[in-house]
Amino acid sequence: MTDLRPSLLRQRATADSSRVAMVELFFDLVFVFAVTQLSHTLLEHLTVRGALQTLLLFLAVWWLWIFTSWVTNWLDPDRPPVRVMLFALMLGGLLLSSSIPQAFADRGVLFGVVFATMQVGRTVFVAVVTRGRHRVLHENFVRIALWLAASGVCWVMGGLADGPARVAWWVAAVAIEYLAPALYFYVPRLGRSNTTDWDVDGHHLAERCALFVIIALGESILVTGATFAGQAWSAPTFMAFGVAFLGSVAMWWIYFDTGAERASHRISHSDDPGRQARLAYTYLHLLIVAGIIVCAVADELTLAHPDHFRGSGKAEIVAMIGGPMLYLLGVALFKWVCNDRRTPPLSHCAGVALLGALFPFAFAHLLSPLAIGAATTLVLVIVATWETIALRRGR
Repeated sequence: MTDLRPSLLRQRATADSSRVAMVELFFDLVFVFAVTQLSHTLLEHLTVRGALQTLLLFLAVWWLWIFTSWVTNWLDPDRPPVRVMLFALMLGGLLLSSSIPQAFADRGVLFGVVFATMQVGRTVFVAVVTRGRHRVLHENFVRIALWLAASGVCWVMGGLADGPARVAWWVAAVAIEYLAPALYFYVPRLGRSNTTDWDVDGHHLAERCALFVIIALGESILVTGATFAGQAWSAPTFMAFGVAFLGSVAMWWIYFDTGAERASHRISHSDDPGRQARLAYTYLHLLIVAGIIVCAVADELTLAHPDHFRGSGKAEIVAMIGGPMLYLLGVALFKWVCNDRRTPPLSHCAGVALLGALFPFAFAHLLSPLAIGAATTLVLVIVATWETIALRRGR
């Protein structure tokens, strides 16, 4: 019998098939709130325990977003059923983001249940609408649904538990979800996927991830402006404001000047775009976005107290230097993977080394928060300038 249902798959043959739809940008607005919640949660719990808990929540939020971006790579977001699915995910995303500050307290059940429902529900939706339309995608999403159902049990059980038990359940859930693509979603009797079967539209996925980087950088700008507006204006505060803004510009330049465009071109012309998308965009962008979030926390700390640290200042120092280091490391690995380099970019490696050299001086209290912020921003500017000049000369 012929299936008379209209297909919800993207029509790859059309000229605009790879464009990012407006509803996808609308969907991303929820994650502006999520990124803000994560940075504020880390700022309020700037300890080893708080950092690890925030990391666990960030891994969940990123995985939810990137899996949805993979889905809209195949499904047409301009079709009404797909739009409704995205709107439902937006509602869940708002609930999820609202629970982030208390996810390890009294809102753990909400976080766990909503997250599991969103992950499993979206995947089942794709499996249903691709049945009879795209055999490879249908079988792949059946496998994904089984993996996410297993992790979903852990998310819910963690929400119902307390203290260390909640952490253990959620660590297990994250481990299951992050191992699944690396294991090609292998399921007994159903076999495993192949990256060549993931006929990903490289340009679309590259643009989606670039937009998430913009979201994270935008949150950093919002933090800078809001914190500056609430401070008593003085020379150190104005200097901290300028340093924070220049640092954000340098981060944008390092990622977008040439790196994002060259990577998009590379994946669009790759023989196995699925493999590159899994590594470069699904996994390595974690470091990039995490670095931006930590940098936003560092900017807020510097603007609030440009002249002195709170207490010993060790946690603040790690955030102020570690954020740019994490960002540079992520971008270096991303460019290395996407541009067929034998080694990561020398400018980025040098930047990481220079940032690492700041730790002894900072821990010896030879540098104020403003001085550390100025030094890290200077390193980012040097990296951006170095790479720009090197690429121009190469051309």
